[in-house]
Amino acid sequence: MIPEEFIKAYESALATQDWNSLDKLISDQIAVTFSDGTVHVGKDEVQIAFEKNFASIKSEKYTIQNVKWLRKEEPFAVYLFEFYWTGIVNGKSVSGNGIGTSVIVNEEGRWKLLTEHLGKKTT
Repeated sequence: MIPEEFIKAYESALATQDWNSLDKLISDQIAVTFSDGTVHVGKDEVQIAFEKNFASIKSEKYTIQNVKWLRKEEPFAVYLFEFYWTGIVNGKSVSGNGIGTSVIVNEEGRWKLLTEHLGKKTT
């Protein structure tokens, strides 16, 4: 798998809203910052956070667009991106978007998410 394929696999895994689909794409040393400012460190914390999102946002569709690679090397890659999501929360259609920065690492021949920082888009 090349870094670009990781992004597609990650996007597809998120679409399942099932942690088991994501697990193989996540490093044990993961750290995630959501756009609300909450920080989750370690695979167990990140799993809880993602599963909470999956439970609260039904039929979520999440897309990653406008990827800009800062570095792509064998041991790691860094990219910037825009994200967009839609779903149903408390019976109402909702949507959002933002910007993100991710670092993926090649662990034993597999690309895995090491950190993701999501933020609000200002424009």
